[in-house]
Amino acid sequence: MRQRIFMYLFIFSILLVIFQYVNSKRVFEDLNNKTEDYKTQLIKYKDSVLVLQNEISEISHFNLEKNEDAITYFENDGYNVDELIPLIKDQLYTLNEVKGEHPIIPYVSSEGRKMLINTVKILNHKWIIADFTDGEYWGEILVRYFMNEDKTVDFELSESFLYPFN
Repeated sequence: MRQRIFMYLFIFSILLVIFQYVNSKRVFEDLNNKTEDYKTQLIKYKDSVLVLQNEISEISHFNLEKNEDAITYFENDGYNVDELIPLIKDQLYTLNEVKGEHPIIPYVSSEGRKMLINTVKILNHKWIIADFTDGEYWGEILVRYFMNEDKTVDFELSESFLYPFN
């Protein structure tokens, strides 16, 4: 009787060990598969980050904040570029408040509306590109700007384009 109990316990122990081994093997393989999936996702994400960094680098090529030559130009004149960029944009946006037609935009707005500059991008130490609209018509302008000694900015229209109305 005692021998049978030990025999049953031994068989039960062997079955338990086999069950644990099979279960552990399955869990281990599942973790390995997840790890491999995570590694491939990591490689994919790193590639995506590199592509986005390259795109950002290309997009910001014509940008005053990234243009060392333009920054040096302003710093040699004693300007702080971090303060200068908002100053230039603000002075260009204040032209939206002028009574009558906009002084820089060469197109007449539709009835009851006014052409307004929406978005401004400072390209370098001399050029600004901006888009404008009156809600019905829209276009873009290339503006040349000059810094005055009294920290005001003069704007001169170089080119303009009005998109065709559909």
